[in-house]
Amino acid sequence: MIDNDTLNRREFIRLSSYLAIGLALPSTLQAANQPIYKTIPKSGEQIPVIGMGTSRTFEARNDPVLLAQLQQVMQTFFDQGGGMIDSSPMYGSAQQVIGTLLPMIKGEKNLFSATKVWIDGQQAGIEQMASSRQQWGIERFDLMQIHNLVDWQSHLETLNQMKTEGKIRYTGITTSHGRYHNQLISILKKHAFDFLQLTYNINEPEVESQLLPLAQEQGIAVIINRPYQRGSLFRHTKGKTLPPWASEFDCTSWGQFFLKFVISHPAVTCAIPATTKAKHMIDNMQAGKGRLPNQKQREMMRSYFKSL
Repeated sequence: MIDNDTLNRREFIRLSSYLAIGLALPSTLQAANQPIYKTIPKSGEQIPVIGMGTSRTFEARNDPVLLAQLQQVMQTFFDQGGGMIDSSPMYGSAQQVIGTLLPMIKGEKNLFSATKVWIDGQQAGIEQMASSRQQWGIERFDLMQIHNLVDWQSHLETLNQMKTEGKIRYTGITTSHGRYHNQLISILKKHAFDFLQLTYNINEPEVESQLLPLAQEQGIAVIINRPYQRGSLFRHTKGKTLPPWASEFDCTSWGQFFLKFVISHPAVTCAIPATTKAKHMIDNMQAGKGRLPNQKQREMMRSYFKSL
């Protein structure tokens, strides 16, 4: 049980981080301060709806300035109640950077560790996953995912065995490419996974038609990558004003607008935006608090975005 002193310390850290970085406090802070969790269908475990991606942002092994910046990003993530950090051997030095930064974090860190296997060959996959664990500096991963379907048959056998032996907690499969969607649908209909990771945002709704309903039907948790379409959504809305009704679901920025659209889909469990700036991390985490748009409001969001 969390006592009042702990809550007060957390609130102080949270408010201080807003002021230190120069981000304006939302006018509806008290109402919008309740964190949102979603349930992993296969276990009943709940996790925060906003996680942290590391693609293109955590490749900082030989850059001390960026490394210090990322330490602040990670500290802010955990101060704000973050859980899932997602990475991959595909992301350059990202996993080594995660392993470097995790011991530097002060206070609580409720880490939900998620990475991927991305190599051909069953034994090569086993070795790659062991290397990833060493780079992170953790005893075991919460979630191991097959990245972009690479040699998925071999790795699925390994992942199922690792889960049985308690070496990982959950199995998953990912794609960030629409060309794999039909193959992924076929795989999910025949094989059991705990998690599915894919691309979904307000400008790329393709997975709404089949993959998200299939995940719901089969009780698969869903992680969303590229919720900002690699930043292109912000270029689309540059200089544009949020609709006044965005305040009805505690939304005060375009970043929150895009993330709340994603995580309000009933099939979505968690989104993993990536950033190198602490002030953006605060904004991302605020999207995982307060109210979410209902179905009518989601359609309003979609229409408003298209009209810009």
